[in-house]
Amino acid sequence: MITLIGILCIGIVQAQNNVEEIAEKLAQEQLDAYNNRNIEAFLKPYADNVKVFNFPNEFQYEGKENMRSRYQNMFANSPDLHCNLVKRMVMGNTVIDQEEVIRKKGDPVFHAIAIYKIIEGKIAEVYFISK
Repeated sequence: MITLIGILCIGIVQAQNNVEEIAEKLAQEQLDAYNNRNIEAFLKPYADNVKVFNFPNEFQYEGKENMRSRYQNMFANSPDLHCNLVKRMVMGNTVIDQEEVIRKKGDPVFHAIAIYKIIEGKIAEVYFISK
């Protein structure tokens, strides 16, 4: 009995680690694409019906195509755009990134927290906190 319980616990831990690895990988993929200003690579980790909010629950928009329209011009017109990852926490299917964003050299740094919720292998929800 103890052996069966031990095997089940190991399986649960391995499954949890796999979920966290996937979540972190998706968050990093979109961050790398953001910094490269590559709209197609940026959108790839997101679910087609991704929902974006201002934290805690102020709905902003839904869908990859809405996301595309918001980011495509910014990428094309912001050669200095860069996001520095200050700190990342991963728990289960949720990734929390503390970020410093440079929009234009010489402008003040923009501070933000992005919370990514991963469902079925895609970023399904994003919550932003900024100052």
